[in-house]
Amino acid sequence: MSDADDSVPDVDDLLERAGFDPETSILTRRQAEVLALREQGVRQSTIAEFLGTSRANVSSIEASARNNIEKARETVTFVDTLTAPVRVEVPGETDLYDVPKLIYDACDDSGVKVSHTAPDLMKVISDAAGDAVDGREVKEQLFVGVTSDGQVRVRRHPSA
Repeated sequence: MSDADDSVPDVDDLLERAGFDPETSILTRRQAEVLALREQGVRQSTIAEFLGTSRANVSSIEASARNNIEKARETVTFVDTLTAPVRVEVPGETDLYDVPKLIYDACDDSGVKVSHTAPDLMKVISDAAGDAVDGREVKEQLFVGVTSDGQVRVRRHPSA
């Protein structure tokens, strides 16, 4: 759909095809509707007209939905890190080049295999840590968990 198209796809069909279940979702139905329509390229003003509300309200609904999604992702990462058989605390001011050895040593001690080379592991950690890593410096404490199947989960210290 182009931005010039003011038609609105069948939102019930979109939600059904995507498997939306309001009983198990952290999103309200309205949030799911707005996200589904936005993913189809429908403008906020068109959604507002369709829903009988203001564009500002649609913007607020979309922002709340995206915030809920980010909180859900953080919760999953927290639980994965908490329950991972390998948990490593990386102190602030650590050289990023020293982190793979910390992870590999902890994994060896627990019998867990990491399927990342050292450079790949540094990239995964750096990408997941955001601005907590600057170049080679880990600026803020990180928690790194490695799941039993070798997936790496990275969390920033909550006070950061």
